[in-house]
Amino acid sequence: MMNRNPHIAVVGATGAVGVEMIQTLERRGFPAGQLTLLASARSAGKTLPFNGAQIAIKELTKDSFSGIDIALFSAGGSISTEFAPIAVRAGAVVVDNSSAFRMDDQVPLVVPEVNASDIALHKGIIANPNCTTAITLMALYPLHRAFGVRRIFASSYQAVSGTGARALEELKQQVSQIVKQEPVTTEVYPHQIAFNVLPHVDSFLDTGYTKEEMKMQNEGRKIMHHPSFLASVTCVRVPVYRAHSIAVSAEFERPVTVEAAREVLRLAPGLDMIDDPSRNEYPMPLFVAERDHCAVGRLRLDCAMENGLCFWVSGDQLLKGAALNAVQIAEELLK
Repeated sequence: MMNRNPHIAVVGATGAVGVEMIQTLERRGFPAGQLTLLASARSAGKTLPFNGAQIAIKELTKDSFSGIDIALFSAGGSISTEFAPIAVRAGAVVVDNSSAFRMDDQVPLVVPEVNASDIALHKGIIANPNCTTAITLMALYPLHRAFGVRRIFASSYQAVSGTGARALEELKQQVSQIVKQEPVTTEVYPHQIAFNVLPHVDSFLDTGYTKEEMKMQNEGRKIMHHPSFLASVTCVRVPVYRAHSIAVSAEFERPVTVEAAREVLRLAPGLDMIDDPSRNEYPMPLFVAERDHCAVGRLRLDCAMENGLCFWVSGDQLLKGAALNAVQIAEELLK
């Protein structure tokens, strides 16, 4: 039985997602009895604010998890692989934001608005999905329930925050260099990202797709309990600070109309409908940044597919794509 005021640990507390996790716990009034912040040795001793107090960061070690009820991990796959099992052995439930456990048959992969009931099947670890997958499914899953999705063709427009804090700095620096007519320096990405788009997110596979592009199909199948779901995706990094967007063409089993799709999406949890092209109203990363809800718009029948619907969905990659989803899973654990 979960403690009603659980002792929470955030692993990777100083990273972009870790900081969002702390702020999301506070903003949503999560009933944490105690909060432990864990990071690398170089961050130990620094503090981060939570509920009006400054909490000192501790170095992550094998002994960090004694007395912890829920551990929110966002420190990369290698840290999760090493320390998540240690946390579980110490009695914690781990919510992991890396890709380390997502496709493990023993680990539920959860978007609470889609498959919250899978949380009950956990054996100590629950995985947070890929950010682009989570944001896409916020709109795709309600449509799937109504019309039965067969396959999608999609292109993503992914913000640099998805790569981390250094990538945010790189974009800011490059914009400044270009404005000042200085030479542009690149470290994080293989090419300049300012005023450019890179059709390259994650590493390439032998098929020519990237790992990121295949996550939509692989993770989508698992989250939706839909083993025949197909997704052909091109993932693109764009010079946006925060919030990912995805253009989706979806083919369904059953006939779909724009009116019926609208009605379904209007009732979908965690999703706002912004769809009035006559007034230039559609979802944009600028307006969903720092918001919990994703937004969907540009609904239209697909002119190249039978039973096809096109839509555009945007969501904050650090929130629904990461920190918020993890905190929502923790909230479900308390229920």
